[in-house]
Amino acid sequence: MDMTTKSCREFVTVLASNEPAPGGGGAAALVAALGTALGNMVGSLTVGKKKYADVEAEILALKGKCDLLQNELLDQVPADAEGFVPLAKAYGIPKDDPNRAAVLEDATVTACKVPMHIMELCCESMDAIAVFAAKGSRLAVSDAGCGAVIVKAALQAASLNVFINTKTLQNREKAEEMNAYCLKMLDTCGKKADEIFETVKNGFFK
Repeated sequence: MDMTTKSCREFVTVLASNEPAPGGGGAAALVAALGTALGNMVGSLTVGKKKYADVEAEILALKGKCDLLQNELLDQVPADAEGFVPLAKAYGIPKDDPNRAAVLEDATVTACKVPMHIMELCCESMDAIAVFAAKGSRLAVSDAGCGAVIVKAALQAASLNVFINTKTLQNREKAEEMNAYCLKMLDTCGKKADEIFETVKNGFFK
């Protein structure tokens, strides 16, 4: 089921239930889409204004990119649920089944893929939000700052949905490779989010 077609209240109700999905990954994807949309809103409030005519082409291009990012992030909500299904089934295999370990290993890697992709999309979104914050309408700059904070939270949430699975992988080389990739995104994108937030916040006290 694609929970993004439900109301916000329905989504939250199911999220709070004992249903296995949506979970942290799906919630992270939805939150990232919201943060991206906030940045995109700054772009929408910038285009068509004479004051920002010199950056209009750049802002329009970013808006097009964010439209795609928003949709792709929303697509990750059902994708994350689907990615968890093989893992849930693998845990149900009897422990004396000789194939259990291999099936569980493969399913664990599969469960990592969507949250890792959510993190990648968050990083792309943050790059766009940085431009909206720097060059977009000053009347909406707070929304760019909000978008950065929200996308950072989604990035961090998605990372935990990777780390909980890499911890159980038997292939430690693969696990450490995935961990390193995610930690790099957390560091680079997280710092960018903090810079955007501090710049926007400090701008209100000048």
